[in-house]
Amino acid sequence: MKCFVFIALLVLTVSTSYSQVRIRGGMGVDYISDPSLYNYLNQNFAAPGSQLSSFSSSVNFSLEGDYMVSDKYEIGLDVAYRIYSYTYDNGLGSYDLTYHNLMPTIVNYYVISGEGYQFKFGGGVGIRFPNAKETLPGSTSSQTYTGTGFGLLLRAAGNTQISSDLYANILLDIRYDFNGEPKNNGVNFYNRVDGSNVSLNSFSLGLGLGLTYYL
Repeated sequence: MKCFVFIALLVLTVSTSYSQVRIRGGMGVDYISDPSLYNYLNQNFAAPGSQLSSFSSSVNFSLEGDYMVSDKYEIGLDVAYRIYSYTYDNGLGSYDLTYHNLMPTIVNYYVISGEGYQFKFGGGVGIRFPNAKETLPGSTSSQTYTGTGFGLLLRAAGNTQISSDLYANILLDIRYDFNGEPKNNGVNFYNRVDGSNVSLNSFSLGLGLGLTYYL
């Protein structure tokens, strides 16, 4: 954790001192496989016609700062925020689960640049802060389950010039996030049907669009 914070501060400090800086912002769609969570929802709340399949979609927002170390090597700090929710209605009332995940990642890129374009390929690792808020049918209160984990990221991205310093950005992400078993005041998120703790470990494929500004 201390090492991650140090590297993040170093990237931000360097980014404010030199001109080889790229700032990217964007949003995208992730297709996520979270077997333990999906089993919990399917076994406890989803009707036969509303069962979750192997993948479901979510929205993410991201902000990234990168520094060009050389013509071929770039290092960056990417901070993504993923949001999705599930709601089911039955005779007992409404079930609602809202799941957020804050995903900062240190990313290293191999860069191919030309006149008016840039392609880069890389990967990285970072910490994860999952947060799941659950409201059971017939209840007016909710339970919030939190945890800390880590994740791996593989990314391919491209920038196409729009103006002198502004570029359109497209990226493809592959993630595996070890989000672990979240807890509420020391009590695990628990699936009583199969007698197991609910894990939020997930695999995802993501496509994002945004803008990159060259400082």
